[in-house]
Amino acid sequence: MTAATGADLTLRHPVERFSLDNGLRVVLAPDRSVPVVAVTVFYDVGMRNEPEGRTGFAHLFEHVMFQGSAHVPKMEHARLVQAAGGTFNGSTHQDFTNYYEALPSEALERALFLEADRMAAPAITEENLRNQIDVVKEEIRVNVLNRPYGAFPWLQLPQIAFESFANTHDGYGSFVDLESSTVEDATDFFSRYYAPGNAVLCIGGDLDVGETERLVRHWFGRVEAREVPPTPNTGEPSPTTVRRDVVEDRLAPAPAVALGWRVPDPVGDLDTYLGTVLLAELLSEGDASRLERRLVHDDRLAVAQSSYVGLFGDPFDVRDATLLTTQVHHPAAVGVDDVLGAVHDEIGRVATEGVSVEELARVQARTSAQLLRQADSVLGRTLAFAGAELVHGRAELAGELAARLAAVTPDAVQAAAKGLDPGTAAVLELRATGGAR
Repeated sequence: MTAATGADLTLRHPVERFSLDNGLRVVLAPDRSVPVVAVTVFYDVGMRNEPEGRTGFAHLFEHVMFQGSAHVPKMEHARLVQAAGGTFNGSTHQDFTNYYEALPSEALERALFLEADRMAAPAITEENLRNQIDVVKEEIRVNVLNRPYGAFPWLQLPQIAFESFANTHDGYGSFVDLESSTVEDATDFFSRYYAPGNAVLCIGGDLDVGETERLVRHWFGRVEAREVPPTPNTGEPSPTTVRRDVVEDRLAPAPAVALGWRVPDPVGDLDTYLGTVLLAELLSEGDASRLERRLVHDDRLAVAQSSYVGLFGDPFDVRDATLLTTQVHHPAAVGVDDVLGAVHDEIGRVATEGVSVEELARVQARTSAQLLRQADSVLGRTLAFAGAELVHGRAELAGELAARLAAVTPDAVQAAAKGLDPGTAAVLELRATGGAR
């Protein structure tokens, strides 16, 4: 086992790691300050791994993983965690799927047993699959089909911003694809992507390193090793033209528009990418931000605006290719081209005039504070370490990001703004077609 420390978070919470013979990568982040532990498993499979004809399968399989396993009957996972005073959940992202528990430290072995059991043998049955297809379909109805702006822009903008199936398809899934899924599909998906060598187990909180390693080896060491699939190359050539489309939303109370620009590789070109992350914050976060002042307060072109990097709003848990997205909701009386013109103008000002040290320092302080708040809980830190280990190959990066963001220069932010060329943006206009209500 090796120990490594980095700046900020990892100085206070050293990260240790080891691997099992079956390929499972294990990261430990001990913190004895509170009697709580967090256990999370990140699998290197997400929406971008889905084959054509099986859209939504990564998220569907996440649901199946909660339906019991070889030694844990259906609903028993939830009962065992909650009986110990803990919480649990899972989530599906573009590039990974994760599962986690936060419990009192004396229940650590219980969580390890539960995660190891479903890593070895989830209950993939016709009944469980059909039941969860219905659950996912209802989730889509509630969150997308029957909600204003439900698919906007996260499911719709990628369709014009990218070219490949991996980057453009609906990660929630079509009903046709979901309904045609079979037990054989689920078994193959599990065998292919849920191998221990395709996962990172991260444990944080009130733990003894030696005893925790013993427990991990006991429960996870018995999981059979399987072939690990190669990480897909989801990068794409940068666009050279504007791509524009229109969608209609009968539930939306007002029109909206979203712009998406391709940004530097979040993994292969992280330092450049950090300038883009701070640019998004400078543009939209807080009443003093550039677009909030211009669009909402000064010109009154918008009722709300936001800019963010990454499909799910977390810029540090995604691989290439990804976007900086600017989303603007505006009154019906305001023309969409007026909104677009103001957005491009404000970004152009940053590109030509740059930003002051003082303005950037405010943005950096706010961004660092957000990172530290997220890492304030044992679960938040553990998830951050696991994500950094899986996506970047270094759990320590999660603790270094605040310092690396603080080192970004005004020139780097100006260069990021120059990369947001009006001539290469993807523009998605949403028209509110429901009429007065």
